[in-house]
Amino acid sequence: MGDLHYLVTGGAGFIGSTLVRQLLEEGSAVVGNLDKLTYAGNLESLGEYRDHPRHRFVHGDICDAALVGDLFRDLQPAGIFHLAAESHVDRSIDRPAAFIETNLVGTFTLLEAALQYWRGLPAAERDAFRFLHVSTDEVYGSLGKSGLFTEETAYAPNSPYSASKAGSDHLARAYHHTYGLPVLITNCSNNYGPYQFPEKLIPLVILNALEGKPLPVYGDGGNVRDWLYVDDHCRALRRVMAAGRPGEVYNVGGFNEHTNLDVVQTICGHLDQWAPRDDGQPHATAITFVTDRPGHDRRYAIDATKIARQLDWHPAETFDSGLERTVSWYLENRTWCERVTTGAYRRERLGTGEGRLT
Repeated sequence: MGDLHYLVTGGAGFIGSTLVRQLLEEGSAVVGNLDKLTYAGNLESLGEYRDHPRHRFVHGDICDAALVGDLFRDLQPAGIFHLAAESHVDRSIDRPAAFIETNLVGTFTLLEAALQYWRGLPAAERDAFRFLHVSTDEVYGSLGKSGLFTEETAYAPNSPYSASKAGSDHLARAYHHTYGLPVLITNCSNNYGPYQFPEKLIPLVILNALEGKPLPVYGDGGNVRDWLYVDDHCRALRRVMAAGRPGEVYNVGGFNEHTNLDVVQTICGHLDQWAPRDDGQPHATAITFVTDRPGHDRRYAIDATKIARQLDWHPAETFDSGLERTVSWYLENRTWCERVTTGAYRRERLGTGEGRLT
């Protein structure tokens, strides 16, 4: 990607930190990283790249128009990877206001700042600039037993989270069609991999199993998701930034449909081999079916044909290889896991003064 400057919002989160690490490891770009450091934001997820000479971290909120405007002027980015979002469905059901504020108002604030910045660029830089808005397959609602979400599928969000993301998608699209801002949109399936906050299914099951706790599965466990390894997703984002056509939507999926119960049982099989229980019982005996989530979509599945055909992107990991890597990572990084589950990663950063663009 050359020695350009990029801004990643939400770059201390699960997907964002993976993207920042890739950009710094595989190119010469300077990466500005704007993150509010909510509970799911963790600078330790950047690993050795936290102090990389081409990494510029800013502790701040995308809803802060003055801060965002200053950041555009200071960093002079050639492109924006917008990943900052509240993303957990259960939390959106209990406390939807934060999702509306960050996902809708925050995206609006970022689009406004990007538009003003883009309009002031020289012609060649204006033509090259891109705003990549990263979204989710949940905006499409729920599928039946057959069919796939395509870029033409009508939106039908069923949770406050997915509704807020659908609204932000529409805002991003409108800024392209109304003002000409070179916006790209991606909608991805369920991500998994290292450094994921343990409220999500895969890390939650791994850590609960290691601690001897019940392994909760919603409903009958038959809800189907398409699983996408996070490194594959971030390679797709970089490919869309480099070669995607403004105004287009690209669906990113792993071609890996599995029920939640299948996922949990597969994790248990790996743990039986690598971290067996002291009592000799299979980890799967701890599976506990719990009351289903309100409005729980039954099935998601992405058709990623467009990005494969037009941009030559394909996932490198199968679900089996990606899940093996993920379980292995959590077993080898128990200190990171403990610091997240105990909250130590948040307590220790208070008063550190982190946050200036340097």
